[in-house]
Amino acid sequence: MSIFKVLLVDDEREYVTTLGERMQMRGLDPEIAFSGEQALRMLEHSLPDVMVLDLKMPGIDGLEVLRRVKKRYPQIQVIILTGHGSDRDEAAARRLGAFDHLQKPVDINDLVHIMELAFHQNAEPGKPL
Repeated sequence: MSIFKVLLVDDEREYVTTLGERMQMRGLDPEIAFSGEQALRMLEHSLPDVMVLDLKMPGIDGLEVLRRVKKRYPQIQVIILTGHGSDRDEAAARRLGAFDHLQKPVDINDLVHIMELAFHQNAEPGKPL
């Protein structure tokens, strides 16, 4: 059982499925959305603590998903994970409230560590880390 809820959002099905499996081996049990639209629908039923979000997706792109998530669910920590991001995209994501901005490929242990930091950013004062 994981200590926090994770939602992975990426249209590259093979990549995000493999990433999810690698997280499971580290004690996390992420949910997966294959589009921005699917991710936003999933939030209507269950809120993750941390969202790992791709930028370049057909339909609603990652920046728009980030904008909507931070407006409606500011408590969700969003980590951008992209293979196509520019410095301009990173600046925009940070302005919109992204916790971090990472480039693919990412070391899974580094990603899990950043996810833990993001989760603990919302931890209550006095709550053990």
